[in-house]
Amino acid sequence: MRSVERMTDVNRETIGTLLLRVGDGCAALLDETMRDLPCNRLELDELWAFIGKKQRHVKETDDSTRVGDMWTWVALDAETKLVPSFLVAKRDAESASAFVHDLAARLRHRVQITTDGLRAYVAPVGEAFADRGVDYAQLFKSYEIEPAGSGRYSPPKVTGIERIPVFGSPVEELVSTSYVERQNLTVRMGVRRYTRLTNGFSKKLENHCAATALHFAHYNFVRCHQTLRTSPAMAAGVSRTLWSTDDLVSAALDGVRP
Repeated sequence: MRSVERMTDVNRETIGTLLLRVGDGCAALLDETMRDLPCNRLELDELWAFIGKKQRHVKETDDSTRVGDMWTWVALDAETKLVPSFLVAKRDAESASAFVHDLAARLRHRVQITTDGLRAYVAPVGEAFADRGVDYAQLFKSYEIEPAGSGRYSPPKVTGIERIPVFGSPVEELVSTSYVERQNLTVRMGVRRYTRLTNGFSKKLENHCAATALHFAHYNFVRCHQTLRTSPAMAAGVSRTLWSTDDLVSAALDGVRP
């Protein structure tokens, strides 16, 4: 935002206000368009960030619902690469339930779902998909026990993977979280607030949610996926055309779609 301020000679508070409006508009746009989706295979994951301060610095006098560690719950369609639902919240059972129920309401038919080993997913998936059924499995990864050492920041090596069916009859070879984990990298590369080891983290929850919504709206409608050679929204039949950034801003602010 400071770079934009220098390039445009516009006060960054004005830029922040505009981004908040556009982000809120993108959230409303996604909520309206991500309905009756023909997804077949979904991967779910959580992406860590923090607002204001890291969790270890949160004090008793702080509002713990608005500062500290904050997670973005993300669902990704493995076939069309569409992000049908996301939620910025804490990493707890209540947030897991809200996220999974919102996702279930946006889908057209029975799907196969893969998550990591987080236990908070199990009950919400069973409840949200009880009426139509679901093929659900969890993917458990084992990591090499290796001391981090001085200056090391790379994750530990994966030594084993275990696929555990939970509901229905998930196809074992399709039990994977690779695409959604790669999507997490896309978010960190595209949204400054998610970059690790930086002072560009969000200072307010509202701005963090708006920036996240703007990213996923751009990803779904504007960004041309290299493998698909089209946008995820076009691949899923949500949009007939590849949007420009101007189209997205117009849709977010004025409700005018291409």
